Amino acid sequence: MPIKLENVAIAVRDLDATIAFFTDLGLEVLGRDTVSGEWTDTAVGLDGNHARIAMLQTPDGHGRLELFEYIHPDAIETEPTQPNEIGMHRVAFSVDDLDAALEIAARHGCHPLRGVGTYEDIYRLTYVRGPSGIIVMLAQDLRNG
Repeated sequence: MPIKLENVAIAVRDLDATIAFFTDLGLEVLGRDTVSGEWTDTAVGLDGNHARIAMLQTPDGHGRLELFEYIHPDAIETEPTQPNEIGMHRVAFSVDDLDAALEIAARHGCHPLRGVGTYEDIYRLTYVRGPSGIIVMLAQDLRNG
């Protein structure tokens, strides 16, 4: 049976702020909507499910993020995840210029967890704490420069 990854969905505190962060990094908004009704209750498994959503895509068309801001039921705040916790770990993106990407992230109040590391002279990379506590890995391939 063929299978392909459709998207990664992330529940966020502030949809507009999260869209601004990811679009400034280079993702494109494919669409926005508000969803509710019996079909969403059934599909998602939440009674009274009502959310604002946005679908974002990488410029190459291969990667998609679906962002949700819950209207009902109320969103449940959790502690930001740590890199070693079980569950959703991070979203990773390749960038042409890591320093420029970090400047964009900083304008959104998003900063590396610790700093920038270099892996075997192949990648410069870092984990950034993004909107709603999302861990975002940014990596620059040093072989392309």
